[in-house]
Amino acid sequence: MSAPAGLAEALLASASDAIIATDRDGVVTYWNPGAVRIFGFSPGEAIGQSLDFIIPENLRARHWDGYRHTMATGTSRYSAGDLLSVPALTKSGGRISVEFTIVMLRDERGLPDGTVAILRDVTKGVAEKLALRRELAELRQTASQT
Repeated sequence: MSAPAGLAEALLASASDAIIATDRDGVVTYWNPGAVRIFGFSPGEAIGQSLDFIIPENLRARHWDGYRHTMATGTSRYSAGDLLSVPALTKSGGRISVEFTIVMLRDERGLPDGTVAILRDVTKGVAEKLALRRELAELRQTASQT
């Protein structure tokens, strides 16, 4: 059974998650409305740019080492449904927490040609988890002092 005409376009345009495609050099080739909502950059500002504009500077070297490895081998440990949680940057300069997984794009020979990442803003949940951990640590300290 084939998908109805326009299904892919409708899903890409309406997804609340960010869907970002890159070429093999890590240059953005697709930026959906979910990416606009999460990061604040318009498609015109994002498409044609290196991913560096959403990667915190202190994480860029590690990101690009992993990206080059993925392009060289055609595999990623985050493409089998595993989620990676990382900080990211927004247009306003703020840091957010995102979880993402990637799908490999391949050329006609089956060689790695880029990626599509699906990202979700999990900033609120991460902040809540940190607050609960702090509260638990304080309770434990108080209990140990009594």
